[in-house]
Amino acid sequence: MAQNNGPWGTENPWSSSDTDNHSPKVIDFKIKKPQNFDFKIGWIIAAIVLLWLATGFYQVQPNEQGVVLRFGKYTYTTDSGLHYHLPYPIEKVIKVSITQERSINLGVAEAYTANNRAAMRNGKLDMSDPLKNFTESHMLTGDENIVDVNLTVVWRIKDAKDYLFSMQDPDTTTRVAAQSVLREIVGQSEMQAIITGDRGKVEDETKAELQKVMDEFVSGIEIVRVKLQKADPPKQVVDAFNEVQRAKADMERFKNEAEAYRNEILPKARGEASQLLQNAQAYKEAVVNKAQGEAARFNSVYNAYQEGKNVTARRMYLETMENILSKSDKIIVDQGKNGHNVVPYLPLDKLK
Repeated sequence: MAQNNGPWGTENPWSSSDTDNHSPKVIDFKIKKPQNFDFKIGWIIAAIVLLWLATGFYQVQPNEQGVVLRFGKYTYTTDSGLHYHLPYPIEKVIKVSITQERSINLGVAEAYTANNRAAMRNGKLDMSDPLKNFTESHMLTGDENIVDVNLTVVWRIKDAKDYLFSMQDPDTTTRVAAQSVLREIVGQSEMQAIITGDRGKVEDETKAELQKVMDEFVSGIEIVRVKLQKADPPKQVVDAFNEVQRAKADMERFKNEAEAYRNEILPKARGEASQLLQNAQAYKEAVVNKAQGEAARFNSVYNAYQEGKNVTARRMYLETMENILSKSDKIIVDQGKNGHNVVPYLPLDKLK
């Protein structure tokens, strides 16, 4: 008997001979099984999509800023908190710390360039001439001297967008700008003021000028502080410089001693001079007053003499005799009827 093959490559499922094996229930099961499988695949895809969408949530810490990029282009900046962006690869977020302080050291400690480090590792760095290899710290002052300066610049990020996209290498740019500004400030100052003077002035001017430069670059960098760690003459002339400093110190000491001696002598001399002036003034006033009194007395006597010559002459005689006799010893003897009542040989001047 010929086989009755159907579209499934088997016998006709509706044939009477295979009724038990190919019933409508079996056929229904074979048709529904692919539908259940597709349904499960859909759930799996949905779960994957949800997980992919969930990857867009991100947390920005209080000390950070989040920069969101859409297909690599800046979109917006987010502050601290929970945020959402379209999942990668549509958008991604870059978190930048805005409170972390970074530092740059300008001077001998940081004067090793990449070439110098490589040369030192290879044993080819010539250390016989320090100025040949380490020139970063040596700067020319306004009075044409060379000073060895070591400066530390502390900075942090204030705008994550500008920091990431305004400059290709912010760290190197900050170093070069700080070096340039420091050389400008030192070039406008005298060596003595930098080494032994007010270093705070150099620090403040460098900080203000460097911040101005970084703002012009739209760098997103804030200069926190600038510290002048060292400011010395080069090693080659340090002995001569120290001699000069000692000479200046001696000059200041001698000057202070002279000033102290002056402060001690001058007040005393001024006091004595003032006393002499006062005594002279008093003597002058006394002499003048006495002369004026005598002149006034003479004028009064003269006027009286003009009015009564005999009386005035008699009064002048009596006053003169009174003045003379008041200064000599006197014995007054009353005269008797017959002459003197005194024995001629009696030593009257011996009676005392």
